[in-house]
Amino acid sequence: MAASKSGRIYSGIGGWTYEPWRGVFYPKGLPHSQELKYAGSRLTSIEVNGTFYGTMKPASFRKWASEVPDGFVFSLKGPRFAVNRRVLSEAGDSIKRFLGSGVTELGPKLGPLLWQFAPYKKFDEADFGSFLELLPQTYDGHALRHVVEVRHDSFKVPAFIALLRKFDIAVVFAEHETYPAIADVTTDFVYARLQKGDEKLKTGYPPKALDAWAKRAKTWAAGGSPADLPRVDKTAPPKNPRDVFIYFIHEAKVCAPAAAMALIERLT
Repeated sequence: MAASKSGRIYSGIGGWTYEPWRGVFYPKGLPHSQELKYAGSRLTSIEVNGTFYGTMKPASFRKWASEVPDGFVFSLKGPRFAVNRRVLSEAGDSIKRFLGSGVTELGPKLGPLLWQFAPYKKFDEADFGSFLELLPQTYDGHALRHVVEVRHDSFKVPAFIALLRKFDIAVVFAEHETYPAIADVTTDFVYARLQKGDEKLKTGYPPKALDAWAKRAKTWAAGGSPADLPRVDKTAPPKNPRDVFIYFIHEAKVCAPAAAMALIERLT
């Protein structure tokens, strides 16, 4: 975790059920029902993809929360029905159904809500602003954090960054071959999805790359902005401590837990 006067730094993976992790990350013979508990004991966060495709039940969220230690958080993807639509301003009912499905049953283990847009979705300032306005800051007595992942270059404009700051919403920093890399800080937390792993490496990333990500994470947590990452708005954000969420996903997925644990080691 981070030092004093810094936010907390979370390092994790996407999901916890993945057959190739059995015998690699998970000990051979570990019951599948124990996998979340095991992952929770070695990582500090998990990004849940299942909520993008279907509606979970409150009991599921309660069960997940009971299986991980205090201080662990889940980031949840918002449903595809909210983001995969031509007119985003019409997503209100889908957002309400998602929030009403029991996400707050996670209690203090509820992390950011990730709204992921299709690579073909272009920036429309009015419509995107209407979508952001639909995202509540609180629900059922719980403070909510929202982050958007945009995957079209049309979002690399100051108007997009201004909208995010207006509504206090983060943007994903994507380390990816084709998606835009936007490292602007727009709220009190940072969310990075690292997608350039190499299966030939035990930890997915070489030591120097992990060192660099640890340094960037600490810079973000202390209120700064890494000088080596691209920003749309060159204005420095207020230097306030902020939480940082970093996930190793997609490429070299079999190595993702090792990468997340290697980053945690560098942060202690």
